[in-house]
Amino acid sequence: MSSMKEFENPYFEPSHFVEQLAWRVQGENKRNGDETGTFDAKKMLIAFECTIEELKLMSMKMDEKIKKEELSLQSERTRHAVSVDGLRKTNKKAFTNFQELDEHISSVATKVVHLGDQLEGVNTPRARDQEAQKLIHYFFMFTNEFEPQAEIFSDPFQLNEAADVIQKLYLIAQELPSDKFAHPKKRITDQYITIESNLISEFDNAHKDGDKQRMRELADILLNFKGYNRCVESFIETNQKSLQVFRDIYDDLMPICRQVNFLTQEVFSTPELVMGKFVQCLYQQVLKCHVQHRLGSTREDTDKFLSQLYELYARTSKLTKGLGSFRLGSDSNFLNRQMKHVFGKYLDDYVKLEMDHLKSKMTEHLRLYYKSLNHTKKRLDQQGGLHELQNKLRTKTPLSNLNLGGSSHVDYGGEPFISQELSLNLINESKHALTRCKLLSNQSDLAVNAVNIFKLLTHYLCIDHIDYALEIGLQGIPSNEPKTEPQGYFIDVARQANAVFHLLEKQFSELLVPLISSSPMYSQCVQEKREIKEQMEAKIENGLDRTLNCWCGWIKHILSAEQKKSDFKPETEEMPTELSTQACAKVLKFVEQQAGKLNACLDGKNVGAVRLEFGIRFHRVILDHLQSFTYNSMGAMLVICDVNEYRRTAKAFTSGLVNSLFEMLHALCNLLVVVPENLKQIITGEQMAGLDRSTVMSFVQLRADFKTAKIAQQLK
Repeated sequence: MSSMKEFENPYFEPSHFVEQLAWRVQGENKRNGDETGTFDAKKMLIAFECTIEELKLMSMKMDEKIKKEELSLQSERTRHAVSVDGLRKTNKKAFTNFQELDEHISSVATKVVHLGDQLEGVNTPRARDQEAQKLIHYFFMFTNEFEPQAEIFSDPFQLNEAADVIQKLYLIAQELPSDKFAHPKKRITDQYITIESNLISEFDNAHKDGDKQRMRELADILLNFKGYNRCVESFIETNQKSLQVFRDIYDDLMPICRQVNFLTQEVFSTPELVMGKFVQCLYQQVLKCHVQHRLGSTREDTDKFLSQLYELYARTSKLTKGLGSFRLGSDSNFLNRQMKHVFGKYLDDYVKLEMDHLKSKMTEHLRLYYKSLNHTKKRLDQQGGLHELQNKLRTKTPLSNLNLGGSSHVDYGGEPFISQELSLNLINESKHALTRCKLLSNQSDLAVNAVNIFKLLTHYLCIDHIDYALEIGLQGIPSNEPKTEPQGYFIDVARQANAVFHLLEKQFSELLVPLISSSPMYSQCVQEKREIKEQMEAKIENGLDRTLNCWCGWIKHILSAEQKKSDFKPETEEMPTELSTQACAKVLKFVEQQAGKLNACLDGKNVGAVRLEFGIRFHRVILDHLQSFTYNSMGAMLVICDVNEYRRTAKAFTSGLVNSLFEMLHALCNLLVVVPENLKQIITGEQMAGLDRSTVMSFVQLRADFKTAKIAQQLK
């Protein structure tokens, strides 16, 4: 039998209940000994019918219970309705009484206000009369020298009342004619000054004791006195005396300013004016003295002076920004004027000092560098320096008219005369100058000053250093017909010049551009930098071209000195043990050294372009050289061995064009060993299809048997 609580459970599930019932019936079958697990439908039906009957009985009982509850609820509703009706009537009666009471109170209040007006109308003239009588009494005391002074003026506990009286008497005395009341006016003025001084002294004592309420009272009283400003000055002076600067004035000032700002809000009725005066005193007395002391001790050392000026101005600017959060009056330029008062005389000549200092530092760096090399700079104006390039480019003079290097060879022992360390020093000097310029220059002059600093850098770095090194490097390149093995020092100069210019461009982008990007000078500066770069690249290109010509000239010298006609027309048929001739071996050694130097010193597209050009010129030298000999059958084998070595070395240039040129040279050399009967077939074949016939014939004519074998007739 299921209980009612089971059905009242909020989580009751009918399907779950049916499943449980079915499992209970099957469980009874097993307990009765039925282990087969067969399903007894009849028994299940009986169980369900019995359960349904039970549920019907429970439903009937529940219906009866619901009816009883409904009857009880109806009775309760009726009872509450009667109670609410009684309360409504009571509330209505109370509201009527409240209205009557409110009308009565309003009537009484009207009468009270009327009575108060009548009393005030009577009391105000009486109070004024009493006040006037009191002032007349005190004034009479000041007119009579023999009248003893009132206790109010000598009792320190009645200072507030005495201040009120003397302030009014002082105003009255100012309206009286001096000829009749000179004596009382003087006595009142003296007493006025005395009480004013006492009030200020009392204010100072309250300030020292930290009594904000008393300070507020005295400040309000002194507001009506002429000495109110003395009170403010005393307040400021006391706070300045309390400054305890032990480590860093800038770290200590901001917390003190916060404390003073809070105190002025508590004490004075016009705190923003008092705080403004306090801040003004800080700038014009404390900060100005501090700046003068710090900068005065470094005036002889310009580098230290500029560093100190930058640091002090930066920290003062930070302090100024922090003080901007306080209310300091209605003048929005107040703090900027204070900054100008502190640093004005230093900023007036800052730009000139910065430029002169930068010139001096850069000149000194260059002097020390060349002195360390024991080198005296030469005048290169007549040898096509960057000045001449610059002028001719601006006047649109063709580059062909420029003298890009002297023809004389001057050997400096491989010294490149260019230093990345020196360049970094020059760039860092300009970096410091630009950083200071950004902070210390007027915004209207910032772009002009920044560009002038950068122009100084380009002058000393690009013209006095890089261009000079390139000119010296050009002078160190031997002629196209060198008598000794050339070292290719100019390659290293070009490498270092390129690296230094990258540093210059980095500073241009990171430091200069943000300062001039919104200025008309930006495009002009970009153009000037581009011109300098193009001029430098033109000079490097000229030097590389001359270097390659020099290398090829040395290769020609090796071949002409070492290669003998008998090398390719030996009298014996014995194959030498070496894979190449002695001249070829020396050429290969030299070419591999220079190719390695190119790879080490150049980068990016430059190295590929220069290697390609060197490879093409090397091929031309070898081609011209091989065409100056006559080859017998054994000589043809030897030259093919040489060309194989040349072809192997040419792969170091990593250029498809150079490789194909040496492949074609190898194919042309094969024409020297082919039997005459097969020459026509090879020449007309696919491998030779891209060659000019005159080139092919020029190689065929180099065969020793060209005339005896009547090869010309066979190729017709």
